[in-house]
Amino acid sequence: MIKTGNPIISIYTEMTPNPETMKFVANKLLYPGKSIDFPDEASAKPSPLAIELFSFPFIKGVFIMANFITLTKTSETDWNDIIPTVKAFLKEYLEDSRPVINEDEVVVTKSAASNEVSADDTDVVKRIKELLENYVKPAVEMDGGAIQFKDYENGTVKLMLQGSCSGCPSSMITLKAGIEGMMKRMIPEVKEVVAEAE
Repeated sequence: MIKTGNPIISIYTEMTPNPETMKFVANKLLYPGKSIDFPDEASAKPSPLAIELFSFPFIKGVFIMANFITLTKTSETDWNDIIPTVKAFLKEYLEDSRPVINEDEVVVTKSAASNEVSADDTDVVKRIKELLENYVKPAVEMDGGAIQFKDYENGTVKLMLQGSCSGCPSSMITLKAGIEGMMKRMIPEVKEVVAEAE
């Protein structure tokens, strides 16, 4: 029997460069145009969905963006053992149209990191943010993560890694060889790019 009124949700998985994270992609927008990272259960208050995901003993991180959720598992858990359970849970949760993010809670906990250009940004910061938005963001999103601009001072760009990028073994290579190299070439003022925790 098909339920009427609620859309049929399909979920598929994509591996990420980080073996501890898996991208769960839905045929529905979950958090359009935004991203939010819950590195632990204590930070999950703004998301009823994240709170429920953390009730699984093998989930240790939740990142929600656009039409996907990137989950970080405990190292002793095998993805093959838990993917069917997680997909079934997400399908049912989304088909019931249950809330993903409570925007009222997000405003309170939102960090200052952002790639959006603001009026008081210096010329260098504007160029850094535009580079992140146009070149870095699309590639990182494909891998189930996000990189947010945090700060620029004395030639050093500080970025915040989220989702699959956080704790990924290859994220430092991406950060140094990829992002830092590109920024140094395109923005001569940039001398170094570093990752910073929230």
